[in-house]
Amino acid sequence: MRTASPLTDTFMAAQAEGRAALVGYLPAGYPSVDGAVSALRAMVAAGVDIALRADTTTADVLRTVESVAATGAPTVVMSYWNPVDRYGVDRFARDLASAGGVGVITPDLIPDEAAEWSSAARAQDIDTVFLVAPSSSDERIKLAVGACRGFVYAASTMGVTGARASVSTAAVTLVSRTRAATALPVAVGLGVSTAGQAAEVAGYADGVIVGSAFVRCLLDAADGQSGVRAAAALAADLAAGIRRPQYRQPVP
Repeated sequence: MRTASPLTDTFMAAQAEGRAALVGYLPAGYPSVDGAVSALRAMVAAGVDIALRADTTTADVLRTVESVAATGAPTVVMSYWNPVDRYGVDRFARDLASAGGVGVITPDLIPDEAAEWSSAARAQDIDTVFLVAPSSSDERIKLAVGACRGFVYAASTMGVTGARASVSTAAVTLVSRTRAATALPVAVGLGVSTAGQAAEVAGYADGVIVGSAFVRCLLDAADGQSGVRAAAALAADLAAGIRRPQYRQPVP
């Protein structure tokens, strides 16, 4: 059993550099399994600290995890609960650990109903990451962070995911409320798509999660290689944004 979390360690290393961690997300299997692997590896090389992936078949996800984890970046799966349940909870935790995965974000699994998953994950040293949202009560935040290991995922807006012209102002308050309940790093997701937005979120959060903007790079590309280059360029731009000097701002 490991005594520390690679995810928490990555956030702490970023803090030691005076910055937030950049968390990049792509759906495994898009535009193809190999294409997603290439894009994720390019994103890591360009400055992404932590890599997330989701969707397609479980076997494809595990293969993607193995390929991306080989870069040395902590590699995390984000999945609805049903695919994990159908694959087999203990089997999924075991196979994910064997592939080099270090954590799982389960957006539709609440801590109250996660006893089986938490037990299986602990047995394989897999970090369990749950979500908090602006609508979460203080009691719900306390319950969620108590079940988290690695970091806490703060969903900064209500509704569907996607890049936005501006980042929700509710995120600042949500991070403050979450930090009052835990010492774990708090990463903000939903809406970040530019270096300026990344710098803004990095001013009060421990991590900046970017997903839809990377997907858009692949979607708009003329071919696979162009998409990989576009995703890498965006990763480099975002990484530069969170490394702007004197960005850290106090959270009220």
